[in-house]
This record gives sequence, structure tokens and C-alpha cells, in this order.
Amino acid sequence: MAALQSFLVCVIFAFAAILIPTSTSAQLIADFYQNVCPGALPTIRSVVRRAIRREPRMGASLLRLHFHDCFVNGCDGSVLPDDTANFTGEKTAFPNLNSLGGFDVADQIKAAVEKYCNASVVSCADILAVAARDSVQTARCTTFRARIYIDTNIDKSFAASVQQVCPELFKGDNSESDRLVQYYSYLPGHFARDFGASMIKMGNMKPLTGNDGEVRLNCSKIN
Repeated sequence: MAALQSFLVCVIFAFAAILIPTSTSAQLIADFYQNVCPGALPTIRSVVRRAIRREPRMGASLLRLHFHDCFVNGCDGSVLPDDTANFTGEKTAFPNLNSLGGFDVADQIKAAVEKYCNASVVSCADILAVAARDSVQTARCTTFRARIYIDTNIDKSFAASVQQVCPELFKGDNSESDRLVQYYSYLPGHFARDFGASMIKMGNMKPLTGNDGEVRLNCSKIN
């Protein structure tokens, strides 16, 4: 239940990002890596897919990692560095300690992309953003979930077997979040559209561009 509540909070804040004005999107280039390192994005996608095959929950972990990174002083990869004697980062902050996951996958991605790109090309912040994007999978049960929980003209044993792989949607206290869940369950296309828009908007929150910040050689350490 705690994990579910945490995920719902992330989703609600991500949608709230649609309403947040941003002034930095013009500085970002969607196909930047296509020019400087064409192998970067396919490499990230490959590592993410392997990680999700090993641990199906890793997709949600990477999404949450990107969320926590962006909502603390912008999308700068600052959630990744380990604490040292002279540095205390976000990783061990109370909301994140023993809560966030996927740090090892970020390190695996960094190591993999450096086989194709110069070490100072792909930033850790971009690794989180692209990994979060590639972790989103198609939830096919949205096309028939209503029938297996509501319809009476369906074989009960069959419905029960399908329910094992397609859990019923979160039921709350008739709050605004309940209505959002119901709305998007019947209009999955709208969810995909709005979720994508919110993630892009969140990813544009105070990104470091140009000479600001640094491209870390190791995502868990400051250069």
C-alpha cells in the first residue's frame, strides 16, 4: 500500500507539472544526441529493457528517480551522487533514503554509453530522463479491465484468471484522484497524451545547459 501511495503521489505531481510554466525549453534540443552520439539513445533503451526484464518493477523505479531528481532544484542528476566526507547529497535525504531505486541501472547506462560516446558527452541528468521515458511500457489490460471487473456476462473462472495479471484500479475515497483514475482508465489514449506532456514539462524544470554544471564521469560521484 505504501508503494502504491508513493507511486500515486509521483503521478499526481507529474500531471501537476503540466501547469508549471517553464522558460528553458527553447534551450533544449530533442535530437541533440542524434548529432553528437547516435548510439546513445539506443544504448540507453537496451540497458533499460534488460533491467526491466530482470526486475519488472524497475520501470516504475526509474520513473520515480527522474521525478525526485526534477522536483528538487530541477532536472540536474543531483539525486545520483553518493555522500562523501565533504559532500552530502540528495540520495540520503529523508524522502529518498531506503526508498529510491534504480541507481545501479543509471551506473550501468553511463558505463554502456561511454563505449559509444566521449565520457563528457552524455550527462547523468539526460540518462535519467531518457531512462524514464524508455521505462514506460504499454499496459494492454487497459483495453479490457472494465469488463473483467464489471460485466456479468463473462465466465467467472476466466475473469478470475485474467484478474491475476490485470489488477483492479486503485479505489479511494471518491476524491479527485479517484475521478482521474476512472477517467484515464476509460480513455487510455488521453492518459498517454497527458502523461507524456507532463513528463516533458517536468523534464524542462531548470535543466543545466551550456556551460552550467558538469557532465560527470561517474554518476554517483562529483568530478
